[in-house]
Amino acid sequence: MTVKFGPSGLGGIKEAIDNLEAYSKMGLTACEIAFTYGVYINQKKDALRIGDAARKLGISLSIHAPYWINLNSTDNEIIEKSKQRILKCCEVGTDLGVKKVVFHPGYYGKDGKKETYEKIKKQIIDIQTKRKEKKYTSELAPETTGKINVFGSIEEIFNLTKDTGCSFCIDFAHILAREKDYKFKEVFEKFKEFKDIHIHFSGIEVGEKGEKNHKKTSEEEIKKLVENLPKNREITIINESPSPVRDSIASLKIYRS
Repeated sequence: MTVKFGPSGLGGIKEAIDNLEAYSKMGLTACEIAFTYGVYINQKKDALRIGDAARKLGISLSIHAPYWINLNSTDNEIIEKSKQRILKCCEVGTDLGVKKVVFHPGYYGKDGKKETYEKIKKQIIDIQTKRKEKKYTSELAPETTGKINVFGSIEEIFNLTKDTGCSFCIDFAHILAREKDYKFKEVFEKFKEFKDIHIHFSGIEVGEKGEKNHKKTSEEEIKKLVENLPKNREITIINESPSPVRDSIASLKIYRS
């Protein structure tokens, strides 16, 4: 079993390699590049340079695609722009050597859950076709989401892997917010056939409708995750707390102990 820990956030292009070197010195072996407000690595040469540095340092990179994605919009233009944003992440991700492009698939809106699922499935199949045509190597990883009115339950994400051939991201903080329980055993059992598991983890503040905001990850929460990690898997754990580097280091220390 290989378990990699790292933060969400690489910083700007100028400091990216310095940050990767700092992460490596701390013992961190993963990093998720946050394109949450837009894809900011636009030059191929920059992506290749950063990706090469990450490989040499033994740091596995992933991408979080922009927040402005809704594959179940009533506006076809929003759907097309959402697909373009995901594909742009796959393009840049290929140059970076990124394994997963994580994204929030969409909202239920006025549709029922079954109808929403079918619409999002159709769009992901189309993105998969275009991704393969362009020979992008980064995998699509729709994420479990933390609000009850947002598409992304455990079952929905699992079904997408079956129906579209995509990968996945399990955000246990979101599952806690949505289900009032981490459901570690249930989730790992459900995804047991997959040898490569991409996880998001952090503390989280919960309201009536689910997730409110991320917060510091407590040692108790980290221990619960570590104790429930399955054997014989390749696991990446990205921390999304307000202090993701500090909490990633704390997670690594608890795992080693």
